[in-house]
Amino acid sequence: MAGKTEAILARKGEIMKRALGMDYSAFEQSPIAFDYEGMMSAHGYSIDDITGIQRAGGVGRTPLLELRNLTDLVRSYAEPGHGARIFVKDEAANMAGSFKDRRASVSIHVAKEKGYAGVIAATSGNYGAAVSSQAARAGLACIIVQEAFDSRHVGQPEIIEKSRICEAFGAEVIQLTVGPELFSHMLELLDETGYLAASLYSAFGVSGIETLGYELAEEMTAVTGAPPTHVVVTHAGGGNTTGTARGLKRAGATTEIVSASVDLSGLHMASDSDFNRKSFTTGHTGFGVPFATWPDRADVPRNAARALRYMDRYLTVSQGEVFYVTEAMAKLEGLERGPSGNTAMAAAMSLARDLPSDATVVVQETEYTGAGKHHWAQLNFARENGVEVRSGDPTENVPGKSIIIPERPEQIRAKDFDLAKMRRSYVRNALSHAPEGYAPTAADIEFLAEDTNSDTATVEETIAGLRAT
Repeated sequence: MAGKTEAILARKGEIMKRALGMDYSAFEQSPIAFDYEGMMSAHGYSIDDITGIQRAGGVGRTPLLELRNLTDLVRSYAEPGHGARIFVKDEAANMAGSFKDRRASVSIHVAKEKGYAGVIAATSGNYGAAVSSQAARAGLACIIVQEAFDSRHVGQPEIIEKSRICEAFGAEVIQLTVGPELFSHMLELLDETGYLAASLYSAFGVSGIETLGYELAEEMTAVTGAPPTHVVVTHAGGGNTTGTARGLKRAGATTEIVSASVDLSGLHMASDSDFNRKSFTTGHTGFGVPFATWPDRADVPRNAARALRYMDRYLTVSQGEVFYVTEAMAKLEGLERGPSGNTAMAAAMSLARDLPSDATVVVQETEYTGAGKHHWAQLNFARENGVEVRSGDPTENVPGKSIIIPERPEQIRAKDFDLAKMRRSYVRNALSHAPEGYAPTAADIEFLAEDTNSDTATVEETIAGLRAT
């Protein structure tokens, strides 16, 4: 088995080039830099083209809702003159119930246009449902590969529910235990079938999210007279932040981009013992930090999701704060939605509290909920895995050990993650992946400045500091 895995991994470049339908080597400029914008535009679709693709797929133009009751709640404990207006883009209205329908729609269109017989995606979350749904509409075969179980073959309720949904759409679902074999097994399937790799991190998928940011700018301007002052994005692998920010920029908006993740520090995402103690399969720091500080750890040669390019702030919230807001959304706004978008909503409530009342904060997604995705199911599963669940001070939350649900909304306080530290980590990772002794050129430094949303002086200072240690 080990020899077979090594053999398939040795052919990764050849397999992925065929399965992605594009030659990533055409964009390489040096051991560090590549033509990011060239890669993003190589598919040849304009944003109007992508909007048309999505409308044909039943995707996009989801409702923009003002959450007046949540806004009033925040203003009840904010300082006088503070408490921004809170809005949400209800992406649960998409075909498969999340914003990931947007990225799936473009990948499926590409597969159909290029003559692939089917698609394969490795995902345990909403993306699998989105790919399965869009593949069904296009008449394409679909295989979804999931990390679904720990070594006891106990699966998270949310992931098991996703399996059922994918199968309902006609997809074949292959379930694995947590571990490193996910990518090698996907490669093997791609090699055997000749299907398109509907990667979360391709330019096709990330470009599909740009329509979400573009719609936000247009719709908020129609409602309030201007684009939103702040958009809060649940952050994991980076595609959500990247695509939404690019769409806002295309629309000419100068909106502050605030990424948000659940703080799961201390838990290892590939750990068998930690697998069922996370409560969140996405939108957490276990993906958010490593993918921001080295995006090219993905299943494509160069990741189109490069969140550090676009983040203005990165906020973290606790598990208990997200569960509290999930229930508050249902009881105050009549929106029973899943925890992923409510991660950003918890951060948005904290952010809105400190902003002037004429500011506008948009949470740019919701996701559907039900059965295994419901917050009660998640909390019951946490208890079954030995995690303490109680009300109290959310600062006492310890990932994997305790989930502390706030007693009052004013206890919701997001924390700023150190972006300077993340930028330093990214530069260090970029240098470590270059050949030993390689000296970054001026073009490399410019690329690193763009990729970290900083400037060349900061990058040069960071490189000098790394060399001195």
